[in-house]
Amino acid sequence: MASPDPIRPPARVSFIGLGVMGAAMAANIGRAGFALSAHNRSRAKAAPLEEAGAAWASDPAEAARGAACVCLCLPDTPDVEGVLFGPSGVAEGVERGAVVVDFSTIAAAPTAAFARRLAEERGAFLLDSPVSGGPGGAKDGTLTCMVGGEAGAFSAAEPVLRAVGRTLTHLGPPGAGQVCKAANQLIISATMQAVAEALALGRKAGLAPEAMRQALLGGSARSFVLENHAKRMIEGATAPGFRAELMRKDMRLALAAARDHGVFAPATALAAQMLEAVVNSGRGGLDASVLGALVSELSGVTAEA
Repeated sequence: MASPDPIRPPARVSFIGLGVMGAAMAANIGRAGFALSAHNRSRAKAAPLEEAGAAWASDPAEAARGAACVCLCLPDTPDVEGVLFGPSGVAEGVERGAVVVDFSTIAAAPTAAFARRLAEERGAFLLDSPVSGGPGGAKDGTLTCMVGGEAGAFSAAEPVLRAVGRTLTHLGPPGAGQVCKAANQLIISATMQAVAEALALGRKAGLAPEAMRQALLGGSARSFVLENHAKRMIEGATAPGFRAELMRKDMRLALAAARDHGVFAPATALAAQMLEAVVNSGRGGLDASVLGALVSELSGVTAEA
């Protein structure tokens, strides 16, 4: 297929999936000057976007009709498949040459299959562009976008991606973005496990946790996780920025990717099992950094120790 034309304002862009991340990203796309339309299972979540001028689409097919770009931000692989190819799905309305950008974090192999099917059946392009940066990055438009898909489609969709992200990296064919996101999540989760163990060690040895954290931040152990997640662990802050049950889902994806590519991944396996334990202990709705509380309990130390 020939590469699509650049997608610049005021081209029509549709956004499907208005959770915490999706709603903020859609708002930034609208503010960038694109003609925005939106769809969500619950229309109430679209109300702020409609008040700002966005059009409501009654289903994914309607959202796709006439759109140069269709964006998705959905919980998991089956959700994306249903929105793309289910009844009244995107595939029923998407235009030839349009670009579908999937910001969801899902499995890499199905993503590649979705891209092939969309190209063969509709002559449309699919970019997988999972993001990192959390709700704050979504609100500020500073997300990191890890993108897989056809290079020409990436170039065409770059103005849309620039509306939501600061760091855009094209990593290869369809599914490549999802593999990179799996790597991102395994690094965060394995580092959280190490940080939780380090804090438990310090507590059992009588060190003040915050003093220990500050000391470690001054050396080679410094990391985003030590700077942010460790602070939450020490303070017992469990209100979710990113829920443990979502991190568990992502670690299952990371394990599957490691298996598919024959990677020896003991750190990934351990971190995944710890996230399973966190969720099974009833903490799935809390922030993923609550892993620290579980490690403390297993170490026989309370947060106050």
